[in-house]
Amino acid sequence: MPSQPFDIDCVMQRLREAVAPYPKAAMFELAEQGYRSPFEQLIACVISIRTYDEVSLPVSRRLFERANTPAAMVYLTPNEIDQLIQPCTYHEPKSKQIWDIADRIMKQYHGELPCDYDVLVSFTGVGPKCANLALGIGCGQSRISVDVHVHRVTNRWGYVQTRTPEKTLAALEQKLPQTYWVELNELLVPFGKHICRGNFPRCSTCLLLEMCQQVGVTAHH
Repeated sequence: MPSQPFDIDCVMQRLREAVAPYPKAAMFELAEQGYRSPFEQLIACVISIRTYDEVSLPVSRRLFERANTPAAMVYLTPNEIDQLIQPCTYHEPKSKQIWDIADRIMKQYHGELPCDYDVLVSFTGVGPKCANLALGIGCGQSRISVDVHVHRVTNRWGYVQTRTPEKTLAALEQKLPQTYWVELNELLVPFGKHICRGNFPRCSTCLLLEMCQQVGVTAHH
């Protein structure tokens, strides 16, 4: 059992410290490099699906150097987009999705992607995770983006008890103070990749150990 009660303010503070040595999550790294429009964030997130950050980051940058607005993107063909994003997983369907998103923004929204959740999830290939990331980073909205890391870690802590990312999102929206909504993904992606890993989490050196219930952890370092 944890030796200290779970205090989310303390947890967030320790998380910031724990992930400081590691690379930032891809979307936040791109935002820091100036690619922070809702459109860039959405497209970068589509590129990142099932793809490692080490691949999706340079691929997103390469695409945006050619086209980083819907108007510029529709000037490329899906085939040209495919050439630019080749290293990412499922590059062929993604290149078509990216072109279609840009085309619809041009036709329906005068070339400007609206900061609207329902609009974002209506695009093929865009689920709640990418919609919430784009709205959180690109639009400054309070949104929680739940990926495998956020889902696994918050359940391992015992902070939520849920079976799916969708249910984790709903539980966190009820429980997590809003000031941490966007930052949670920013911190838990590197934390989940490098420390609180799926297999063999590094519990013995973790700054959060004394507050963590270690739910489901059978073997650890």
